[in-house]
Amino acid sequence: MKRLFKVLFIVTIIAAGFTNANAQCKAFAKKICKPILNPYTHDGNYHAAILTEGEEAELYKTFYSSIEYRVAVIGSDALPDVEFSIVDANRKVLFTNSEHNYTKTWDFKLESSQQLKIVVRVLTTGESKVEDIMSGCVAIKYFLEP
Repeated sequence: MKRLFKVLFIVTIIAAGFTNANAQCKAFAKKICKPILNPYTHDGNYHAAILTEGEEAELYKTFYSSIEYRVAVIGSDALPDVEFSIVDANRKVLFTNSEHNYTKTWDFKLESSQQLKIVVRVLTTGESKVEDIMSGCVAIKYFLEP
């Protein structure tokens, strides 16, 4: 019984830490990305995750034709540059910020509605030791035309 209590206690502590980290990351998404909003309207969704140098994440989102969008991908100050690419269903890269000095936003309008994949990767500094690898919050937000 003591062992079960110990295990439940440890799981609760870990879950609380994870929930707190996610809450902080969501708060980061709301606070830091909002200034990039103007003059666009936010779609109400906040997508954020804690990523480590060299780590990659993918997010799928349906974008509709004839609407102007702004996609913003922002990493916390502790992280190196964050690379993001927008890829269509045929794996054609529509945009990659690595070709645009790692800009944090991309504005676009599609001719036809489609689901796109947003691939986000935190670059590595190349000089970090395993114990010095940085991690931090990365937020992805979508904005609709004004």
